[in-house]
Amino acid sequence: MKSILIHQPKKMKFKIPFHPAMAVTVMLGLMAALTTSCSTCCKHADAAPNTLTDKEKAEGWTLLWDGRTTDGWRSPKSDSFPTKSWVIQDGVLSVVSSGNAEAQAGGDIITRQRYANFELQADFMITTGCNSGIKIFVQPNISPIDKKTGKPTAVGSAIGLEYQILDDANHPDAKLGRNGDRKLGALYDLFPCDPNKQVNPIGEWNHAYILSRGMHVEHWLNGKKNLEYDRGSPAFREAVELSKFKNIPDFGEWPDGHILLQEHGSAVSFRNVKIHVLPTD
Repeated sequence: MKSILIHQPKKMKFKIPFHPAMAVTVMLGLMAALTTSCSTCCKHADAAPNTLTDKEKAEGWTLLWDGRTTDGWRSPKSDSFPTKSWVIQDGVLSVVSSGNAEAQAGGDIITRQRYANFELQADFMITTGCNSGIKIFVQPNISPIDKKTGKPTAVGSAIGLEYQILDDANHPDAKLGRNGDRKLGALYDLFPCDPNKQVNPIGEWNHAYILSRGMHVEHWLNGKKNLEYDRGSPAFREAVELSKFKNIPDFGEWPDGHILLQEHGSAVSFRNVKIHVLPTD
């Protein structure tokens, strides 16, 4: 995560016999200097979307989406990018509404590469009634699961571990599952996240950050960690047994997988999709 260092101005010492008019002049000058400094700092912090800061470049971050093309992405079902549902405009990658059916229009998109240890970040913007997600460790060779029966089906989203993106206030999924494990920020159908999460309003950008190091995974939202879990732990396996994924052998314990952006039929947008590959422990 990037941090900003704000340099405080040096304290100025004034002699006691100081004319009031000069004091006002000095104070106005100091205020102008502070304003200029803050403005410069804010411009540096607000880097152009879909670009890397100097700090990110030095740390080894790369863009997963370049903000302009479909390079690096494909459908889970073919080697090409979907011909419908996905739109690229003004540096934003969006899914258009098609009736809120899971991957039944253009379908999901996945990275061409597979990943294991990494930091992933992305901005996302939801719409009213939105349902979407960011998945990691995606296995496109495993059949999707029917959310009602839990059985394999020919149509549906590719299998992986999902950072849920949802309009909790208006989508019915928020009231399903167990203890809120289908709400925004949750590990879909497995673990709920902190109910006190900070979500920006519809129409504003939210920032997702996912850490995957070994078997440990963390979900962050808008700069705050809201969930962490360990793949393959007793708690994880118990959650799998209670989920719709219970019939998938070794679910979620794969050594690596693709990263996925979900098409669930409702409008959602993404930008600033970046990854930092971490060394193997």
